[in-house]
This record gives sequence, C-alpha cells and structure tokens, in this order.
Amino acid sequence: MKAEAQVLKGHLDTLLLASLENGPLHGYAVKEALRNGSGRRRRAYQLTPAGRRRLAGDRAAWRDFASAVTAILEPAR
Repeated sequence: MKAEAQVLKGHLDTLLLASLENGPLHGYAVKEALRNGSGRRRRAYQLTPAGRRRLAGDRAAWRDFASAVTAILEPAR
C-alpha cells in the first residue's frame, strides 16, 4: 500500500493538469473530476442489524446521561 501511494504521489501533478485541461475548475470540481475519471467504484455504507442495536443502545445511554446532567444543572425548584 505504501509503494502504491508513492507511485500515485509522483503522478498527482499530471492528474491535476489533466483535470484542468478543459477549463478552470474550483477545488471541489477538481476533486470530483479526478474521482470520476479514476473509474473506482464508490463505497456505500449501511447499518447492519448489530449496528442498529448498538445505535439504539447508545442513544438510550445518551438520553440517560443528558437527563442526569440536566437534573444537576437545572434542579427542580
């Protein structure tokens, strides 16, 4: 992986110049042009059932924590 990164680094100037060949682009457009030209498949992420359970548990724990902090900072009068 490290060797691949070094090879790519040596060609970044050429890739950048090629992305600007058809006219000026702002930074985000350059990034998109390079991404679209690379032919790489984009990764898509989704929650697994275990991830959904974890998220539900984390949300419940956050609500408990937030309630405890609120009770300390804003006691009932």
